[in-house]
Amino acid sequence: MTRILLIRHGQTEWNRQEIFRGRADIPLSKEGFRQAGALAERLSEEHLAAVYCSPLIRAFATAECMANSHGLRPRQVDGLTDMDYGAWEGQQHERIKQQYPDLYARWQSEPHLVCPPGGEMLAKVRERAYPAVLEMVARHPEAAVAVVSHRVVGKLILCAALGLGDDAFWRIRQDTCCLNVLEYEGNRITVSLLNDTCHLCGLEKDGLDF
Repeated sequence: MTRILLIRHGQTEWNRQEIFRGRADIPLSKEGFRQAGALAERLSEEHLAAVYCSPLIRAFATAECMANSHGLRPRQVDGLTDMDYGAWEGQQHERIKQQYPDLYARWQSEPHLVCPPGGEMLAKVRERAYPAVLEMVARHPEAAVAVVSHRVVGKLILCAALGLGDDAFWRIRQDTCCLNVLEYEGNRITVSLLNDTCHLCGLEKDGLDF
């Protein structure tokens, strides 16, 4: 059995401000580093074969925290990078709601049918992200692998693992620095842990799901 420890990166200031992040390479906040440290401590007893991450610095920094304690170096995978939000990137949700009222309303109700101006659809993200995970499963049989990415990517990987369509996007929650566990054994895929943040108990929790 191969275990994929699927992780969302730690908090950034843009999470707190409810800003669309996408491909913007913004760093972790102080709180984000604290979250990453808490997660690294939780996973310190895991026997990780590898740590993979999105190339964006917020994911790499989160991955590096846990990789260091295992004597590993995070491997960057382009397929794990965040969704391209196009014109929405760097804008607060409230502003996008005002500028694109119909499109934003549809994003909240039918996200799988929305393409932000100049950006990409959820299907494109899923097409590159989930195959990247399956490659890791094939590369590390009978091992545990950490994968650090982003909220959108995590949601879509989980949808794929659960056999759900992208229309289930809003039915899965992914808080900052959460832990999910996917187990692959033969043709069977089991999601044995979902959006677990118990390692963050006592830390600040503002804006975790943005």
